[in-house]
Amino acid sequence: MVSDKSYSLFEIKKSHQKIIFVLLGLVCLSGFISPPIALLLGLIVANLSGHPFLYLNHKATNILLQVSVVGLGFGMNVNSALAVGKVGFLFTVASIFSTLILGYCIGKWLDIEKKTSHLISCGTAICGGSAIAAIAPVIKSDEKQTSVALGVIFILNSVALFLFPAVGHYLDLSQQEFGLWCAIAIHDTSSVVGAANKYGAEALQIATTVKLARALWIIPVALITASLFKNQKSKIKIPYFIGLFILAMMMNTFFSQTAIISPYLVSVAKIGLTFTLFLIGAGLNWKIIKTVGVKPLLQGILLWGFIAVASLASIMYFN
Repeated sequence: MVSDKSYSLFEIKKSHQKIIFVLLGLVCLSGFISPPIALLLGLIVANLSGHPFLYLNHKATNILLQVSVVGLGFGMNVNSALAVGKVGFLFTVASIFSTLILGYCIGKWLDIEKKTSHLISCGTAICGGSAIAAIAPVIKSDEKQTSVALGVIFILNSVALFLFPAVGHYLDLSQQEFGLWCAIAIHDTSSVVGAANKYGAEALQIATTVKLARALWIIPVALITASLFKNQKSKIKIPYFIGLFILAMMMNTFFSQTAIISPYLVSVAKIGLTFTLFLIGAGLNWKIIKTVGVKPLLQGILLWGFIAVASLASIMYFN
């Protein structure tokens, strides 16, 4: 997505960049910083001093996010998760396919390159960067097409992390309503969990469960995509860490011994998530934002607006 060269608005020595980055990283690991503030600190680092380890950023965020999500599973109950899954299933199916169809129409209307448009639609419909990473090899997109789609998703994710809790409190949404809403309407798992964690413990459990169940739709959507783009031989990346998340929930539900360490594992997972959002922010500099382009960003905003408003209206109506 990004080149190995760091970017900053000011000329700062590499050694000083590392010191600033490490110090702010330690602040985020302290446990006293909320996920939105961690993201904001990352954005500040990216645009003022630069990211000294940019070439490692994408891989580090993926690994840390997956480990953190598995850790959160130790704070959840299988029976509650199944109940939540039933509620979220119809919302998930309806929102995924309506978003994909609308994304295709908007892409044609704005005359956006076909593969870029499809990646943005899949990222909005399912689970952000993870969906784009899984679909990109299926359609054989080039680096620029993938980078533009990821850029759009990461920009909107950053906005969502601050916007959704504020809207939730303004509308006085319940924990269940907010958890379900952000799982459907926020793209990336990291921002979903970050926003829900800020809203409340019940919202966090609902949001994480529904979002990970939603992520499994990568598989059928990738198969449909392979057929549409006439590329049947492509390998599909399956999000295996979801299986570990389910295993963690089962251990927490059925093995009483796990309850002794579960609170500590969940606490560490939340800190890991906070640091993940710091890294995501640190990888989103102004140079990347400028390469996105107006039309792809407009497509992303329109799709995001549709899924956010439609899902919220549906949740409030049925509840």
